[in-house]
Amino acid sequence: MERKAKAATQTGVYLAIVAAILVVANVISYSAYKRFDLTKNERFTLSKGSAHLVREGLKQDLQVDIYVTRGLPKHEAFIQDLTDLMGEYEQASNGKLHYTIIEPKTDEQRAAAKEAGLQEAAFGEGSETGQDQATITRGFMGVSFKYGSEKEAIPILSPDQSQGLEFWITNKIRELRDRADNINQTFGIVTGKDEIKLSEANLIASQGGRPGPNMKGILEQALPFYKFEDVDLKGGDAEINKDLVGIVITQPGKEFTEKELRRIDQFLMLGNKALAVFAGAVNIKASDPAMKATLNTWGLEKLLEGYGVEMKKEAVLDWSRSMALPVQTQSGQLLWFRAPGILQLQEDSRLDEKEQLLDTAFPGFFRLAELAFPFPSTLVPHPEKQPEATVKVVARSTPNTTVDTAETIDMKIRSDWAPKGERAQRAIGVTVEGKLKSAFGGQEGLGITAPGESASPSRVLVVSASQFLANPFARAGNPPPMPPQMAMMGGMGGDEDLQMLSQPYAQKYLTNTILALKNTLDWMAGDSTLLAASAKLLGETNLTYSDIEKPKQEAEDDEASLARKAEEYRAQRKSVQTRVQWTLTLLPAALFAAFGLVRWRRRESARENIKLD
Repeated sequence: MERKAKAATQTGVYLAIVAAILVVANVISYSAYKRFDLTKNERFTLSKGSAHLVREGLKQDLQVDIYVTRGLPKHEAFIQDLTDLMGEYEQASNGKLHYTIIEPKTDEQRAAAKEAGLQEAAFGEGSETGQDQATITRGFMGVSFKYGSEKEAIPILSPDQSQGLEFWITNKIRELRDRADNINQTFGIVTGKDEIKLSEANLIASQGGRPGPNMKGILEQALPFYKFEDVDLKGGDAEINKDLVGIVITQPGKEFTEKELRRIDQFLMLGNKALAVFAGAVNIKASDPAMKATLNTWGLEKLLEGYGVEMKKEAVLDWSRSMALPVQTQSGQLLWFRAPGILQLQEDSRLDEKEQLLDTAFPGFFRLAELAFPFPSTLVPHPEKQPEATVKVVARSTPNTTVDTAETIDMKIRSDWAPKGERAQRAIGVTVEGKLKSAFGGQEGLGITAPGESASPSRVLVVSASQFLANPFARAGNPPPMPPQMAMMGGMGGDEDLQMLSQPYAQKYLTNTILALKNTLDWMAGDSTLLAASAKLLGETNLTYSDIEKPKQEAEDDEASLARKAEEYRAQRKSVQTRVQWTLTLLPAALFAAFGLVRWRRRESARENIKLD
């Protein structure tokens, strides 16, 4: 009896100690809340760039008012996510940012929401029981910002789209801050070269003769703190505006003169300037459904070679990581239609730095799982020409790549491609960062002088894909623009097959392409702090099968061998899925049973010891 009473007393003491620990832990956690985010894109944590913006970038207090409509389950979950996020902003700001959650119920509150720029909308949610009923309510779900004398708003947020919240909030704060504090970052866009313009409607197929969106318009609307200025070199007679952060060159259609190239070099030698070249040797005219390419570097190679980047006059054709579409004929035969000139590059963790296809550590490609590089040409880095700078390849083809140097190359997607020549890996994206040596050796020429090296570190990016900033199928398939006097008659139809292909291309690649340009602009400005916030626009990456190599499409493969490789790959994935499924099903039960067995054995052992005593 004495032993039982002692055991009962000890048990009571242990329970009291555990209860006290739990109470203390809850009291501590109430005032010291901390989350741990293990997602790749830091989905549940404020990125360092956003934290730096509100902590170091604000000179005045920022008031954020969040207008919400409660009552629906999905709204409550969304509001909680939004509240958690704003709490992290407020904590990171060191008292500079304050937020308030407002549920407008009175006429005065609703009027204040509209005056702040928010939109009233109808929200609905279907029944979870599957019955034909739904809950409909009207209200607000948006954010207003006040910084100094400036105001901004996100008029409406969708409770179904919590992904990317930080991106839009951070960029709205940045837009408001830049306007109030008179911060300007202007980029020059080289014009007058019959170039592929950022204002060209080449992202999606035209609808009913109406032009679609363009790259410049998207950036100016969604991210208005980026400013753009046309730079017409005019033969090199005038200096480039020294106040520009950097200049962008897109695929030209006219030759650059030496004097114009010297003006670009003169600009870079000022120091802390940037040059981004989205151009190569492969030229395809707009509204050309035949997609006939000609090779011409338009004199750019003379400038780039001086910075340590040789551009070759050839087209890169990749037979492993390029567009390939399976099409079943009426007889049931499977044909593969290919566009080997449109590369689809992904980061591959199995490859080392010298073989990596896409360097997602480069700020311009930060955390972008896949990018399309339409119609690239070969780049050869020469780091010996820039000994005080870092020359790095940031995009490569696969080793299963050939080149074509013919005067005319048919780039249209088709099934009768016949690869020729040596297969090897080719660089198609190169960066040069540091104190740059002048491309012209600092020697005066044509009345233009520039120092032998840049006054401070400058940056150069060369992406040799001539239509990197366009949708190649929309650009070739859209009809040519109609003269104003003929526009009343309606637009021409364009190539329907190419326009159809342009839709899946836009859905898969355009968001990443736009983010790549946005990130590149930040890199050009020397401000890469907000890259992680940009990455939150992207969904979590799918599960990968690192131990299973995807089937490679060899040039000599016929339809039967391709089908066999695809079936073998699916079988391997299915085997892994089955193994993971049974592991997750059986392992927890086995561990629980083992834990119970150990507890039982310990209890039996304790009883035997008591009997022996």
